Amino acid sequence: MSISHLFLWTTAAIWGFAFVAQSVGMQNLGPYSFNAARFTLAALSMLPLVYIFDRHRVSDLRLTLKAAAMTGLVLFCGATLQQIGLLYTTTANAGFITTMYMLFVPIIGLFLKHTISRKTWIGILLSLVGLYTLTVGPNLSIQYGDSLELLGAIFWAGHVLIVGFYSRKIPIVSFSVVQLVVVAILSWIMSLTTEQPSWQAIENSWLPLLYAGIASSAIAYTLQAIGQKNVAPSSAALILSTEAVFAALGGWLFMEETLSQRELMGCALVFFGMIISQWPRKPSVNKATPVAS
Repeated sequence: MSISHLFLWTTAAIWGFAFVAQSVGMQNLGPYSFNAARFTLAALSMLPLVYIFDRHRVSDLRLTLKAAAMTGLVLFCGATLQQIGLLYTTTANAGFITTMYMLFVPIIGLFLKHTISRKTWIGILLSLVGLYTLTVGPNLSIQYGDSLELLGAIFWAGHVLIVGFYSRKIPIVSFSVVQLVVVAILSWIMSLTTEQPSWQAIENSWLPLLYAGIASSAIAYTLQAIGQKNVAPSSAALILSTEAVFAALGGWLFMEETLSQRELMGCALVFFGMIISQWPRKPSVNKATPVAS
């Protein structure tokens, strides 16, 4: 295993265990307040990276702000739905359903005239069966928290596509900080109008906030960026999809959550579906139409 692969595995673990931090953090803070404090801390912690990576880069400030505002709004929707959903579902469910964004990316890509390989379709269908097994109960009902996580996964997929579109046109670290600021501002607005956050509550949640704000943002995003430089995109996506497994492991270790046999089967189907859809393809001699995966 190369150091780049190790960075990606570490990123997946950090993101997976972040679901535990997000859930525990809401013992003292509401979902909007937690996200407000988390993304404020995340933006501040990434400021040094702007100096390190972007200080010599000439860029279009207007385009950077436009892209960051757009992705910040999408990220706010995804993060809010995920955070509220954690009030009503387990960290395992949240982790596996959120990771479905990797499958929604190629589906949304169809509207952008991308094509989907047969292998990706198989993975999508397998994961959809797993999602049904994991979330749908008697009388075809779905838990409220699971439905929020699923809706949030669509926003995460949209975020991936928008970032992919702008990533080569703007300084990515500066862009990341600005989008985090956008999310923090929107979260503070919602927090102050719908909740009653206090400094004492923030102090009581300092450890989950540090983990979610610094570890899963500044540290994990940096490790991801470094790791993906020397790893094929499909292989990187395959490693990062194990975030869901780490979320389930974290829920079991730290929150004493358990899964029924049906839920375990659903998680397994979702996970194997993601593996199949993201499995690295053999390079082709002839260039063909780009395939979303």
